[in-house]
Amino acid sequence: MMNRLHWLASCLLLFALTASASADDARPNLLVIMADDLGYGDLGFTGAPDIETPRLDALAANGVEFTNGYVTHPYCGPSRCGFITGRYQARFGVDVNFPNSPFDRHIGLPTTETTFATRLQKAGYRTGLIGKWHLGTAAHFHPNRRGFDYFYGFLHGGHDYFPKDVTEVYELLKKDGTTNHLAGNDYKKAIHRNDQVATFDEYLTTALSRDAATFVKDSDKPFCLFLSYNAPHSPLQAPKELIEKYSHIEHPKRRVYAAMIDSMDSGIGMVVDALEEAGKLDNTLIFFLSDNGGVTPMFPWSPNADWPRNDPYRGGKVALLEGGIHVPFIAHWPKGLPAGVTYDQPVISLDIAATFVALGEGDTPGKPMDGVNLLPFVTGQADGVPHEALFWRKYNGQQWAIRTPTAKYLMPTLGPRPELYLLDSDPYETTDVRDNEPELRAKLSEMWNAWNAENQAAVYPEAHEYQKIRMQMFEDLNQRLREEAEAKHPKVID
Repeated sequence: MMNRLHWLASCLLLFALTASASADDARPNLLVIMADDLGYGDLGFTGAPDIETPRLDALAANGVEFTNGYVTHPYCGPSRCGFITGRYQARFGVDVNFPNSPFDRHIGLPTTETTFATRLQKAGYRTGLIGKWHLGTAAHFHPNRRGFDYFYGFLHGGHDYFPKDVTEVYELLKKDGTTNHLAGNDYKKAIHRNDQVATFDEYLTTALSRDAATFVKDSDKPFCLFLSYNAPHSPLQAPKELIEKYSHIEHPKRRVYAAMIDSMDSGIGMVVDALEEAGKLDNTLIFFLSDNGGVTPMFPWSPNADWPRNDPYRGGKVALLEGGIHVPFIAHWPKGLPAGVTYDQPVISLDIAATFVALGEGDTPGKPMDGVNLLPFVTGQADGVPHEALFWRKYNGQQWAIRTPTAKYLMPTLGPRPELYLLDSDPYETTDVRDNEPELRAKLSEMWNAWNAENQAAVYPEAHEYQKIRMQMFEDLNQRLREEAEAKHPKVID
């Protein structure tokens, strides 16, 4: 009996100490919200005349707007690799999207890399990812194994926005099992809650927002949540009533696109309201950004993609021009950041991981992050600029860019030669001064080469190349097995 009483007393003491420690934990909650393929000029605070985003506008007005905010790559997968590790993805050889290949244990964010979620998980944060992953579909790449205590969303690069019976996919595959058909139905595959197949019964953006609101409200210790919307990435799908709200937009596809952004903005409002109702908003640092610019018709694979607006910048998704990598970027934290501030020095998505880890007192051993803690720069506690230069690499350096606070030198996607722009006086890249600035060009080349010398050559092929390689591998394997079988003598029994 006495032993049982001692055991009970010990349990009560441990519970009291744990509860006290949790109550005394003054570290901020950390929330980063990422849009997908959002055009720079498609939010109220970035100048959209035809799309309403009151909740994001309020966060920007009451927080910090980074007017020169960048991502590390002009499309989804590589951009997310850099963002989630705080390291340029070229450090570990990622220059293209990962093919969806659940049976290939090598196609995904390398397990030698550490996510900011893992660092904060070790520091005692409750970590969550809600929405799009796109960093590997094999089991060991699953978000639950990459630092996230909780996951609700999908593993691949996109998803339909309205519920569908996923058995439809398998019925189609019975009729047509080609890889193209398989890839084309990625957006109809099941979503997951942790490692179990899950469902959603409403517009997906709303479902993700509702789940995020529950997560932040129910967390009883500091949390770090990555709310990873697939909006407004294709397919263009939105609730009928929201499409009708934007009937004043003549372009039918932009009308749907606007409705998708409107729904995302309302969902963000749902999460902010949940934080406020739980008394957590004042001590929650919220970042918002897009993973890259909006799609454009400048490339053969998207000749009709004319619904986003990356104004006032040139180019869009896939391009290293400003429209592809210069994104809406804000931070909001009533307890720790000034309100109504614009910060004009170049910052990059890598800095979010570094800021989170610094504030959360996260585990830092291992590979150093390229991002920096932005708070000292925004609050005036640090002199100088966060970065002497920012760097980009695509296709193992066939396309590249470097940006300093005043200039940008790049090999654009469709350009015959490198281009040089003085962004301090020409932020919209209208006048190429390459021939007039040989010394500056040489200096920027030297800086980029020094940076790239520390990177790994590109490891992964593009999806279409990977599919060819995989199909040829199966053909070769089948041929070898047949040749081996034909060389064997038939077995004879007594």
